[in-house]
Amino acid sequence: MSGILEGISSNIWGTGTVLLLISTGILFTVRLRFIQFRTFPYLLKKRSGSSAGGISQRKTVCMALGAAMGTGNITGAASAAAMGGPGALFWMWVSAFFGMALVYAENSLSARYSSDEASGPMAYISAGLGSRKLAVAFALLCICASAGMGGMVQVSAFLESTCSYTGIHPMLLALPIFLLILVVTSGGAKRIGSAAQALIPAVSVLYGISCLTVIAVNHERLPEVISSVFNGAFGIRPAGCGIAGYGISRAVSAGIRRGIFSNEAGLGTSPILHSAAKSSDAQLQGMWSMAEVFFDTIICCTLSFLTVLCGSEDMTVENAFRSSLGAPGSIILMFSVGVFAFCTVIGQYYCCSAAYSFISGKHSSRFLSALFSAAASLGAVMAVRTVWTLSDIFNGLMIFPNLAALLLLRKEVMYNPKDTVNNQR
Repeated sequence: MSGILEGISSNIWGTGTVLLLISTGILFTVRLRFIQFRTFPYLLKKRSGSSAGGISQRKTVCMALGAAMGTGNITGAASAAAMGGPGALFWMWVSAFFGMALVYAENSLSARYSSDEASGPMAYISAGLGSRKLAVAFALLCICASAGMGGMVQVSAFLESTCSYTGIHPMLLALPIFLLILVVTSGGAKRIGSAAQALIPAVSVLYGISCLTVIAVNHERLPEVISSVFNGAFGIRPAGCGIAGYGISRAVSAGIRRGIFSNEAGLGTSPILHSAAKSSDAQLQGMWSMAEVFFDTIICCTLSFLTVLCGSEDMTVENAFRSSLGAPGSIILMFSVGVFAFCTVIGQYYCCSAAYSFISGKHSSRFLSALFSAAASLGAVMAVRTVWTLSDIFNGLMIFPNLAALLLLRKEVMYNPKDTVNNQR
């Protein structure tokens, strides 16, 4: 079965998908005149947005960032290094840069079309394209991806880290994890946002300082590591052209796939999460979503990647932390993975509930919260390899209806640097 799933994943994430993502990102980058470089100046000047119900902008950002900053920033970055070599980091940067333009387009269209009945891609596919069937298909894929990538993968990665350190059997932690997820998700967007706001900033700082410490301890390897990133990205190596070309292919594939897994640009989850915000300013939501991609991949994933390359011989963050920081390093990593995983799970539940509400026409219920919590807890018993493969499949399938809508509605995606008026839904 695992071989069949990996074959499906490889076909979905083939060269065509990679080219589609990059080319769409390039299209919006050019159309929006390299809007990526305007992100932080805009956010520094922007003070407020219109109120349309929902949760605060700070909670929205933390919820969206928490949903993206899961174990993909740690184990996913290490996996990219193992699969694609050091050069994969460069292609993660490429993925993030053009992905920033994609998430701006997603959030711009979402703010324009979202309503009480539909949000995110479900809104601009159904209202913008006039295709409810395609929107329902996306919603179904979103539910599967949220349970897989956002639920089982995160729990599985957390338990792998925790149980290897403590020796506790994963089954013993399945029930406490189920109850913790249930308590938070049953409170809806406000409780999810509050939890993310309380956890994400502090743990991000803790993890970032720990990574910088590992890199500093192994600073003599940093020049060689930086050189290997660019050499690996472009196949500049003494091997023959065929081997170099194969190495480039692996670096590109691993970097793009893990970059998308980390920041979710092009998948359509970011606009669903941002639809919970009070502010319905399209440009504000788009700019914040770009800042999240930058922080998630350019900052956090780069730190994880350099930590692995500088401090570990077996391409794992765990050994890098343990060898450089000792026993406290293992505890810090276990805590960081647990918090990142938890914030991703609760954030992805919001995506799942929004997709469920669109399909059924009903608001999410405690039953849905319990069902999602149970599905996420299955990560305690499922094989990690299988869960990762399933996540890749559903992530890849979500891309096609979302990018089709973005391309067809591209003329509606705009940026006006002089526009300070908040758009109402």
